[in-house]
Amino acid sequence: MTYPDDRRYTKEHEWVRVEGDIGTVGITDHAQHELGDIVYVDTPKIGARVDQGKSLGSVESVKAVSEIYSPVSGEVTEVNGILAQSPEKLNQDPHGAAWLVKIRLSAAAEITNLMSAADYQSYVGAES
Repeated sequence: MTYPDDRRYTKEHEWVRVEGDIGTVGITDHAQHELGDIVYVDTPKIGARVDQGKSLGSVESVKAVSEIYSPVSGEVTEVNGILAQSPEKLNQDPHGAAWLVKIRLSAAAEITNLMSAADYQSYVGAES
């Protein structure tokens, strides 16, 4: 798997793609692969405040429940409704249609704390 260069990545296997002051957040292909078949996604409500590095929800698979940690701080402006009906989309398209939430950034400089695609690729390679 090659990871898209237009995103930044966390050590907890989340990604964020920033456009203007909005960050689209999801989990990485590595994360969905480790989780196995995803059966439920718990996301925050629109308007919720989230903090970088803090839990913003969880993903439940047939193997386990895993926390999702926010890569950025801000306010949730949108939640991906597709995942409520079809959580398995996270297994199929984690870097595309199966994004989790959109967040209006409150501290854009936080992005510099995250890994580039190349750094993340090295990180997950070292984990294996």
